[in-house]
Amino acid sequence: MVHTMSLLRALIRTARMIRHTPQLADGLPPDAAVLLDAPDERLGPALVAAAFGEYEPAAKLLATTREGAEWENRDRYVTRLATFALNRDEWLTSWLAAAPRDPDALVLKAELAVRKAWESPARGERLREVGPLIDAAADGDANDPVPWRISLDHARGTHATHTAFESLWEQAVRRSSHHYGCHVAALQYLSAQWYGSHRECFDFAEQAAADALPGSLVQALPVRAAFAQLLTGETTSVQDDRIDAAADLAIALSADYEAGDPWPAEVRNLLTYVLVGRGRWAEALEQFRLIGPYATSFPWNLVTDDPLGQFLDARDGVRIQIASSMPLRGQAGRSWSFGH
Repeated sequence: MVHTMSLLRALIRTARMIRHTPQLADGLPPDAAVLLDAPDERLGPALVAAAFGEYEPAAKLLATTREGAEWENRDRYVTRLATFALNRDEWLTSWLAAAPRDPDALVLKAELAVRKAWESPARGERLREVGPLIDAAADGDANDPVPWRISLDHARGTHATHTAFESLWEQAVRRSSHHYGCHVAALQYLSAQWYGSHRECFDFAEQAAADALPGSLVQALPVRAAFAQLLTGETTSVQDDRIDAAADLAIALSADYEAGDPWPAEVRNLLTYVLVGRGRWAEALEQFRLIGPYATSFPWNLVTDDPLGQFLDARDGVRIQIASSMPLRGQAGRSWSFGH
């Protein structure tokens, strides 16, 4: 009898998945339409030009962000352009040759150098060598917080003391008190993986989120702390409560943006990962709908070498989880039943 009931439950679960999973795809772009780390309409042309060895569009883009004090956009574009230059840097070499003191070229040069140093087996030594490049970038524009975000990443890799890191942090927030990238860098330094603990990480994230401006991505810092906690695979009831509260805050932040907006895409991808980790399937599916076609490497690349595949698998898995718990009804609208 026990085996019979187990079989019946399995059959019902399978039938539910078959019946309901397709309809849960409403509002989700097809797999082929989902893009990984798709650039926005401003960055896209600069990347295309760089692929042809032309630096002028990238130079114009970064100059515009600096002159307009678009520090969040500037940081994001510097990061993406440096990622591109890791494998194709001819355009950046040409730019530096033409304008060796250009503050935009210097900040990009510093970001690329730090990125390469982080990937080197001799990380600590390589990072110490690139310190002068960061100093040169910081001297390029005294108001720019991006070189100081780079310096915070650099300090984490060179085992800077808390005192030294705090000094850099003060310089960063003096230039932009709510700068998301600088806050992320500080959160990483305070994480249990580096020089802090899960408690310190959460405390910093929650305080920063409470002080953040409306709609600021800094409000998503607690969900980054939650992600770091979930990666350990072990949580207490108190930590579970903090993780859920962080997810709730990020859900509210996500609601401030339009569906399919590329700007909060990384935050929404991160939030979705946390919601899946907590088994909050319906809320995770809603975030997948809000993400639209904008999958991001982070956080999926921390658990797999195929972040896009992991994103799509997670999306399918959420639909299956929801479908398997939905009521199973026959064509006439009545529940199916099995004879005894």
